[in-house]
Amino acid sequence: MKTLLVTGYRAHELGIFDGKHPGIPYIKKALASRIVPLLEEGLEWIITPGQYGVDLWACETALELKERYPDLKLGIIAAHAAPEERWKEEKQEEFHRIAAAADYYGAVSNRPYEGSWQFRARDELLMRKSDGLLLVYDADAAEGSPKYIKDKAVKLQEETGYELLTISMDDIHSMADEEHLSSYE
Repeated sequence: MKTLLVTGYRAHELGIFDGKHPGIPYIKKALASRIVPLLEEGLEWIITPGQYGVDLWACETALELKERYPDLKLGIIAAHAAPEERWKEEKQEEFHRIAAAADYYGAVSNRPYEGSWQFRARDELLMRKSDGLLLVYDADAAEGSPKYIKDKAVKLQEETGYELLTISMDDIHSMADEEHLSSYE
């Protein structure tokens, strides 16, 4: 696998409303634990839609991993121009910092938001440009926004062998539990 699409829940779908939430480091650790073996096998690019939530935490994880894997590239492909314009200022600043550090930033449509077709076009492009998807998604929890891309990935997997990797909430909770237990040893 050369290019991995990483996405998942938006922050509000996880009940996360600011960048200081204690769950974010565990989500990033779970992402890194799945990405590192792929890097060892030759992963070159991580691409993401750049939405506020798992997408941006995946970007931060990729930027941190670039310290150990300097050949790793990060791409953000948004659905439309200025996707962050309605976000709070703190989130906009975070987005701009991450987008500036990415190796590639672009939008499927250079127009402002006009409709859901922009998101469908973005997802189709991201899947066409990637060899697999790493999705933070929990089928047992509220479905949320990742369900749509998961359904597309499952269909693509059946048709072409597209790789679908997932991280569940249980995976993230287990990582947090392990860390808490090790802190008592």
